[in-house]
Amino acid sequence: MKKLTAELKNLIIIVIIHLFNCLPIKNNKIFFFSYYGSQYGCNPKYITEYILDNYPENTFDIVWAFTETERKNVPEDIRKVRVMTLKYFYELCTSKVIVTNFRTTDYFIKRKKQYYIQTWHSSLRLKQIEKDAEESLPAHYLEMAKNDSKKCDLLLSGCKFSSDIFKRAFWYNGEIFESGTPRNDVLVNSNPELRKQIFKRLNVNGDKKIILYAPTFRNSSNLDIYKMDYSSIIKELHSRFGGEWLFFIKLHPHLASRSKEILQGENNVIDASSYDDIQELLSTADVLLTDYSSLMFDYAITKRPCFLYVPDLKEYTAKERGLYFNITDLPFIHAIDGSNLREQIRKFNEEKYQLGLDRFSLQTGSFENGKACERLVKRIEVQCYPEKEEDVYEAV
Repeated sequence: MKKLTAELKNLIIIVIIHLFNCLPIKNNKIFFFSYYGSQYGCNPKYITEYILDNYPENTFDIVWAFTETERKNVPEDIRKVRVMTLKYFYELCTSKVIVTNFRTTDYFIKRKKQYYIQTWHSSLRLKQIEKDAEESLPAHYLEMAKNDSKKCDLLLSGCKFSSDIFKRAFWYNGEIFESGTPRNDVLVNSNPELRKQIFKRLNVNGDKKIILYAPTFRNSSNLDIYKMDYSSIIKELHSRFGGEWLFFIKLHPHLASRSKEILQGENNVIDASSYDDIQELLSTADVLLTDYSSLMFDYAITKRPCFLYVPDLKEYTAKERGLYFNITDLPFIHAIDGSNLREQIRKFNEEKYQLGLDRFSLQTGSFENGKACERLVKRIEVQCYPEKEEDVYEAV
């Protein structure tokens, strides 16, 4: 009975999509969603806010899809729709440009005159993805990914190394837009006011220094791997860098509901797991602590210290995903246990670290220059207003 109900629901949705796909496309409408509607963040957010800050009102009709519209605070000029509602399918089917940071499902049946921009959700990555990780990924995801790549018109790349991965592993032969990652513009273009705003939202004293701990998700249910002696780390940070320190903890969405178990009422620790925009937290952090997350590559733009806490390195690479880089070849300092981490903080060599970052940036061929949003929105403008093409490209 459940299977029959699911099949009927699927049939109804497909019929609705085909009906809406017969309606006229609105040429200036842009449809955004991030991580299947779970957040207002990542590349789609920064593209949206560049448009709002730099274009006259009503130049573009901006629609965002969310799983919970009432809980998302977005600028007034954005229209919100709830995922999988009738309104959602109408807006998606009649938008000229579709922008996301993850794979689309079969419920996005692209029309010939629509333009689909896949921004992806990292500028560079340590863990292997897509075809390179084919043996580790579910069959249904692989099928969805291949179908998504067929719909794609433009794929964004943050560096030459990423472009090479996409050409090999993304099942995509279209244009790769080598112009940087929109969400990283905020890390290139520092904004002291943003730090004040974030501190205010999280009720933090403005004199504090911040270490952001942002671990990635493991398939194992063992939570011990995420735990550490926060107080001892704060003491080492104070000793090495001075100032009064505070931990921001940004757990993966799959772990957020178990944050109390992981943090266990620690002092000088703020759970920022529900904070939508990780880039804002990165821009605020004086030090980043992560493990296998691609955030390390975004954070490298700031040139601030980044430490990798990888006590399960052998197990992770054996059971989870292969890596594109050997940990020892990265410019970031890595530690295999708590004692080792504190030692690495104590011994941190600024000059050596900066040289390593510069070498790595040259090695990977970074495209990040703080203008990714500007250049991409020019491309969007041409799609929405083709009559302006000559003027737009002259302005780039």
